[in-house]
Amino acid sequence: MTGVPGVDVPDARGRTGLDRAGRDLTGNPDVVVRDVEVLSSSWYVNRRTTFERRGRDGAWHTEQRETHDRGNGATVLLHDTERRTVLLTRQFRLPAYVNGSPDGLLVETAAGLLDEQDAESAVRREAEEELGVTVGALTRLPDVFMSPGSVTERLAFFAGPYTPADRVSAGGGLAEEGEDIEVLELPFDEALAWVDDGRIADAKTILLLQWAALRGPFSARRSSAGAALAGEGGVVLDE
Repeated sequence: MTGVPGVDVPDARGRTGLDRAGRDLTGNPDVVVRDVEVLSSSWYVNRRTTFERRGRDGAWHTEQRETHDRGNGATVLLHDTERRTVLLTRQFRLPAYVNGSPDGLLVETAAGLLDEQDAESAVRREAEEELGVTVGALTRLPDVFMSPGSVTERLAFFAGPYTPADRVSAGGGLAEEGEDIEVLELPFDEALAWVDDGRIADAKTILLLQWAALRGPFSARRSSAGAALAGEGGVVLDE
């Protein structure tokens, strides 16, 4: 009998046992997983899970859901508060192109999969590869599930300061991985205007820009504190 790639024989990436993911979950007593099938595993992993779920009325129901597992990722908003700028990327995204993006070119914060690294190490790697910046201090923000109805990915969010002196290369991504990334340095207010008119349509980027405006380095709270301390000869430190 021919084996199933990714289950009992290695798939293209040498993986087996991919059907075991999610079978031993015990955190929710109202959900019991009965079966996990691997539908494909050419690079990412698509699974169909059969489970029983107890509803709020106390009745148990059998359900099936498909999940897309691409691993977890991390993203970072780099900001220069003195010059009021942010560093972003622009690159072609096929899924966006086939679903309504006029040219498939999305403006985004630097991001990437963890690839077995911890989130902070991964985001430092991506900032250097994509933006050409060696990152210093980072602020860790809450992790976010970006599309929890079907995609398992949990995205770690970071923000950090940069200056022109931190630019160590042109960035642009890794050519050997097919990356062709344009680096954009935008005035922060212009980036917010791009959110308003739809030129920035990427969810993680919108979340980070809104955080920066409401609670982060460009918020009125931070600006007021900076002005007060400046009047007293003080210095505002990044959180």
